[in-house]
Amino acid sequence: MQIHYLSEKNSVLNHFLGQIRNVNVQNDSMRFRRNIERIGEIMAYEMSKNLNYRAVEIQTPLGIKKTTEIDDELVLCSILRAGLSLHLGFLNYFDNVENGFVSAYRHHYNNDAAFDIKVEYQAVPKIDKKNLILIDPMLATGQSMVAVLNKLLEKETPKEIHIAVVIAAPEGIAYLQEQLPDNYHLWIATLDERLDAKNYIVPGIGDAGDLAYGRKL
Repeated sequence: MQIHYLSEKNSVLNHFLGQIRNVNVQNDSMRFRRNIERIGEIMAYEMSKNLNYRAVEIQTPLGIKKTTEIDDELVLCSILRAGLSLHLGFLNYFDNVENGFVSAYRHHYNNDAAFDIKVEYQAVPKIDKKNLILIDPMLATGQSMVAVLNKLLEKETPKEIHIAVVIAAPEGIAYLQEQLPDNYHLWIATLDERLDAKNYIVPGIGDAGDLAYGRKL
């Protein structure tokens, strides 16, 4: 798996990452959502450098300009509900993509730390022979990502698969490397230290879905 770490060089990305972590800023859910969206825009721009392009000629008021445009068919798929703000950021840049949504959550079957992943609701277009971009703000254990991919790939095979996350733990990266083929791309805005005993990312940000949309039952 090809891994792209985007925060290794200083940029405005690190500014937005600092704001979504800051407990003194997190109580403003509108600002949190907007910062996640802006991070998605930056990630989409960086990812665009790895796409395929075709040559085109553009008619301007004064002549013809030769340039390029994206030649890949893209499907942007987010894991509900935390992925919605990040999805919007990507959509702001990849304005002609098709869009998909999948629900996945940790099911604590014994009401303790043990869990499995439930993948339920799906609204996804055809992904066969297209570039699938699967996004989720947090990559903790990696189990949700793999479960969703396994479900999406039951009947269709994309041309390329890109996974985009804002914050990743080393354990989640290792799990994806173990479970997924070498030709996948993993895009990480920033890498954190570890998972705690409950498999939450440390130092992390807390629950991205709750911060963006309010606490759930």
